[in-house]
Amino acid sequence: MSKLIAPHGSDVLMPLYVSDSASRDKLLAEAATLSSVTVSSATAANAVMLGGGYFTPLTGYMNKANAISVAESMQTTDGLFWPTPVLNLINESAAAGVAAGSRITLKDPNVDGEPVLAVQQVESVESLSDAELESIAQHVYGTTDHEHPGVAEFMAQGNVLLSGPIEVLNFSYFEIEFPDTFRTAEQIRQSIESNGWNRVVAFQTRNPMHRAHEELCRMAMERLDADGLVIHMLLGKLKPGDIPALVRDACIRKMIDVYFPANSALVTGYGFDMLYAGPREALLHAVFRQNMGATHFIIGRDHAGVGDYYEPFEAQEIFDKIPAGALKIEMFMADHTAYSKKLDQVVMMREAPDHSKEDFVLLSGTAVREMLGKGIAPPPEFSRPEVAEILMDYYQSQA
Repeated sequence: MSKLIAPHGSDVLMPLYVSDSASRDKLLAEAATLSSVTVSSATAANAVMLGGGYFTPLTGYMNKANAISVAESMQTTDGLFWPTPVLNLINESAAAGVAAGSRITLKDPNVDGEPVLAVQQVESVESLSDAELESIAQHVYGTTDHEHPGVAEFMAQGNVLLSGPIEVLNFSYFEIEFPDTFRTAEQIRQSIESNGWNRVVAFQTRNPMHRAHEELCRMAMERLDADGLVIHMLLGKLKPGDIPALVRDACIRKMIDVYFPANSALVTGYGFDMLYAGPREALLHAVFRQNMGATHFIIGRDHAGVGDYYEPFEAQEIFDKIPAGALKIEMFMADHTAYSKKLDQVVMMREAPDHSKEDFVLLSGTAVREMLGKGIAPPPEFSRPEVAEILMDYYQSQA
């Protein structure tokens, strides 16, 4: 039996999903009698992550003091390491009538009919000034530029914070739309344990995996002597132009089926909206990979970045700035990987100092999208033909 890594800040995982059917029925009946708030997509995603245990040891949404403390110092007011605020932010009109000490129903904005997502015990109702919102954005995203998709989403939610513990009643659209892929941290821990894995590498992705990603996972497994790999894809909201989760899922499953040994990799996903917060989001990704039972996590070039807001290796360097022992999970720091024509294999570019740019198969995202849209498969050194076929079908269906 494998001995799993401990969750973050706790001896046990703390999923907030109400799994007992009698308790669920009682809570749903209560929810129907309470005042309700339709939350933002970001708040709904936080509820899903809290429900699944990914945000262990948090018990709900942070108050103003914790939001500011986490943004400024990456720790809560009681000293827990945490890299990004976990908030229920709403606008003033939605907050009218919500008082500290009340219980409210949180409704899901992403599912038709806005079903009950969770019940929250409201401990405080606090306002954030524009200056405080901008300060949080600056610390978390490194910018207040509204062209940054994460900043734009954050600033659009409202300025009233509803803090307090929640009880989660469902996992939004993720279980319905991705029944084979969506998994809670608890379920992934169970899979790791049943596989008997002790050293487990996690790989984060919001894109289909090309040859370079595939080989990077293989490199990490070999160098770390890992028993298994968990490919963990983001299933929530992305920025316009990103490839839909169902297409990514099909690509990744095909790659694993054809090119990985049986029972060496799990293909899973989680219900969260991308923050595009670069370094801070890399830390958050590490927290919930530890909570799901991974011992190692791959941090690549421009991890969780967008545009030119972050330096290429800023998301790796931030791990040197956090307190020793803040995380139990270990990082596998990766360089940009690409196919070497000289060596006839994928390598990390920093490990091939005798190469020039021309010695690698390098294609821009724009060039790849144009090729796929025209029904032209990228070279096999860049993309597996089976994966390229799925992507060609998708891009041609969009034409």
